[in-house]
Amino acid sequence: MATRKHTKKSSIKAARIYLRVSTDDQDLQRQEGIREAAEAAGYYVAGIYREKASGARADRPELLRMIQDLQAGEVVIAEKMDRISRLPLTEAERLVNSIKAKGARLAVPGVIDLTELAADAQGVTKIVLESVQDMLLRLALQIARDDYEDRRERQRQGVALAKAAGRYTGRRPNEDLHRRIVALRSKGHSIQETAHLAGCSVSQVKRVWAELRPDADQAGA
Repeated sequence: MATRKHTKKSSIKAARIYLRVSTDDQDLQRQEGIREAAEAAGYYVAGIYREKASGARADRPELLRMIQDLQAGEVVIAEKMDRISRLPLTEAERLVNSIKAKGARLAVPGVIDLTELAADAQGVTKIVLESVQDMLLRLALQIARDDYEDRRERQRQGVALAKAAGRYTGRRPNEDLHRRIVALRSKGHSIQETAHLAGCSVSQVKRVWAELRPDADQAGA
């Protein structure tokens, strides 16, 4: 979705909203109410970025586009911290720092925001507030990663049990996504463009294209 330009005024609180689900089968509709909540809280919504990709990936096209679009003083709003990141802590902090580097900040339910208090404070109080804010962000990012790892472990255990019982049939392919990838590539879109338009990873485009079009030229990345 194209972002809207806005005139920077001190009285305007501008936000960019990031909506994400992990797979093409999931629906973003549940998160759409975030815009109404942001506007009700007095924010001007400068852009909404919708993505169907794993939060354990740092190369999400819409996330990167949002960070590129950010302007100083803006706020990034998401439903939960795990919508922004399920990355390992070091990578997650790098992602958050790229947002901070644009002069923006995160506003995520469940994470106390001390930014405005810290901005108005001085001396030791300012240092303490900034340190506490960093600690709270680190904690939220680590919890999001731990939840991701726990889910993956439960999935592994479920697969192992199903295999032992002779019930495991493997993961069913997403046929709609596969058809969309083939259609986009067949129209001449590059692998990178196809990944962006289909809302999946570059590696998935390459794999699907190779499986369904084994004679296809992979050099068109």
